[in-house]
This record gives sequence, C-alpha cells and structure tokens, in this order.
Amino acid sequence: MAALAITQTVGYGTLYYAFAVFLVPVSATLHTSTTAVTGTFTASVLASAALAVPVGRWLDRRGGRALMTAGSLVGALLLVAWSHVHTLGQLYAVQVGLGAAGAASLYEAAFAVIIAWHSPDRRSSALLSLTVVAGFASTIFLPLTGWLVDQYSWRTALLILAAIQAVLTVPLHLLVVRAAPRRHDARTSTPPIPLRSVVTDPGFWLLGVSFTANTAAIAAVTVHLVAALISWGHPAPFAATVAGLFGILSVTGRLATTGLQRRYRTTSIVAAIFAVQAIAVAALPLAGRNAVAAIIAVTGFGLGFGVAAIAKPVLLADRYDTRRYATIAGILVVPITIAKATAPLAAAWLHATTHGYTSVFTATAAICLIAAASLIAVPRINPGHQRTPAHHEGAEDGGHD
Repeated sequence: MAALAITQTVGYGTLYYAFAVFLVPVSATLHTSTTAVTGTFTASVLASAALAVPVGRWLDRRGGRALMTAGSLVGALLLVAWSHVHTLGQLYAVQVGLGAAGAASLYEAAFAVIIAWHSPDRRSSALLSLTVVAGFASTIFLPLTGWLVDQYSWRTALLILAAIQAVLTVPLHLLVVRAAPRRHDARTSTPPIPLRSVVTDPGFWLLGVSFTANTAAIAAVTVHLVAALISWGHPAPFAATVAGLFGILSVTGRLATTGLQRRYRTTSIVAAIFAVQAIAVAALPLAGRNAVAAIIAVTGFGLGFGVAAIAKPVLLADRYDTRRYATIAGILVVPITIAKATAPLAAAWLHATTHGYTSVFTATAAICLIAAASLIAVPRINPGHQRTPAHHEGAEDGGHD
C-alpha cells in the first residue's frame, strides 16, 4: 500500500496534472493555440480509454507487476521525449504514448491490485489509504511544476519530472507489486459472473452515467480553472495555488465518504456530494472575481474531487464478481475516460464561442446534477449478482462483513 501510494502520487503528478501548467508555455513555444495543445491532452486520454478493457483483462489474468512497471518506465521516457518536441504532431505522438502509460500504471491498475489483495471488510480502508496520499498529487505537482517552469524552462522542467517518475515509480512497481494470494471460499468454487449479466444490469449503466458525468465535470474544471481565475483578474501564482487545493480537498471528501459509509448507502453519500459540487461550480462565475469567494466556491467543488475514485471500485466490487473486477471496471473506464478527454476540449470550444467562462461553469453544474440524479436512481443489488444476501445488503448499506 505504501509503495502504491507513492507511485500513484508521482504518476498522476507527472503524467496528468502537470499538463495544465505546461499548456500556455508549450503553446507559445510551438506557436499554436492553447485549444490545439489541449487537443493533444484529449488524444492522450482517448488512448487510455482504448486500452482500458485489454488492460483490465491482463490485470485479471496476470496481475499488475509487469504491466505497471512497464507503464511507469514508458511514462518516464516519454516525458523526456516531450521535452524535445518541436511540432504539434510530435506532441500528439508523445501524448498518445503517455495515455497508454497511464492506462498501465495509474489508478485503474492500482485499484485492481488492491481489490485482488484485500477482503471486502478491508477494501474501503485500503482504497482510502491509497487515495488519501495520492490525492495530494495536484497539491504537490501543480506548484512544483509551476516553480520549475518559472525557474528554468518547460523543457528542463519535464526532464526533472521524468527523473522523479523514473526513480520513484519504476523500482517500486518492479520490487513490491506481487500476485494476490488465492482465496478459498464459496465464491471461488463457482464460475465467475458472466459479463453479459453485468452489462444487462441497469444499475451498471446508471453507475456509468453518474461517474462519466462526474469525470467530465472534474476534467473541465481541472484544465480550465487556472485560466478562468486569471481571466477574472487574479495573478497566476494565486490561480495555480487555488487549483492546487483540489488535492487537499479530495482527501477531506474521501475521509468523509469512508466514514459515512458505516451509516449510509454509498450511493446516497456520493450523490449528495455531487449535488454540492453542482452548487459550488454554478456559483464560481458569480464569486470568482473575489479571492475569498473564489476559494470558498473551489472548496465546495473540491470536496467531491476524488470521491468517485474510492466509490466506484467499492460499488463495483460489492455488486459484482471481484475475479473479473478489472475487466468490469475497464468497460466503465471507456466512457469515463472519453469524458475526461473530451470535456476540456468541449469547455474550450464553449469558452471560445461565448467569450467567457460563465457558460462553461454553468454547463458543468448541470453535468454534476446529472451525476447526482443517476446515482440516486441506482437500484439496490440484484440478488442474482450477490455473493450472499447478507453480504450484499450490508455492503450496499455501508456495513462490513
């Protein structure tokens, strides 16, 4: 758990969050628009989506050691390659590769390892342990990357991030990640749940709609918040620091969610948090020009910033067969990752069309409400998918085995 906490913090910081800081200087160097460079980020996330199901099958059959080691190593090498790009086409190639590296080494792979290793009564706390630490990725790497770019250049900053990625992720994945112990219980004596039973379950697709909408909202805000705050008159260091609060706030939201799961249904808790996000992001265009009010609005949105990361694996593992967890999760990762890829680009188009960020954050609020409503509509677990009735009633209500 300690090793994965470190690798996920570093991996997300270098392969994902740092992009927002590089957006403007890379655009200037390549003599192109920020919209064009944002398109390379879209290509990166789409590449990750395309690999979600094959990666899930690999993880279910072979575990995460080789895949996560290779992904983290390729990620480091591609950061070096990024520091040498001179054309938009080269940047596209690098970003597609980074998307593949992320699919092999970031949260979805780490979650599959955790789900396989831990029994149901320890799963939530294990996921919380990982995501609490990794939740600080943006808090650490957004200011760090901004400082490196300011002190040196964006090319040198990428080389430094590549070194951090190589030293702190590759050895840990190689040396620490191992195959999960085999469990001998009633569940392992029966065949795995057919995937057809999963994809014909309405609850599965309601979960998909909810988490896809939430991901779209978070991706749009993550990429455009700094630029929005600057456009409202705030200095760039203030904007980057406020955006970095998402890491700390995600930890708060995850702690609250895990604690409340002992008393309430996971779906009800997370739906309420998504609704709070809708209110907060809708208020941002009205409050954004005042520093204190902007921080309050960002705080409200940030409380739900990382909740889906722990809710989705818990809900899927409790609802379906953990022996096929990575494959089942991979099916949902496809629309979720497409949303992550396209939402920032759609937000950029909406901003360019309306000449302001009010429409962007208003649309984001509506998406958050869709996420909340879909999660509330998820029916309780179908008895046909249960391990035992007692187990799943308790799991869905937030209890432990």
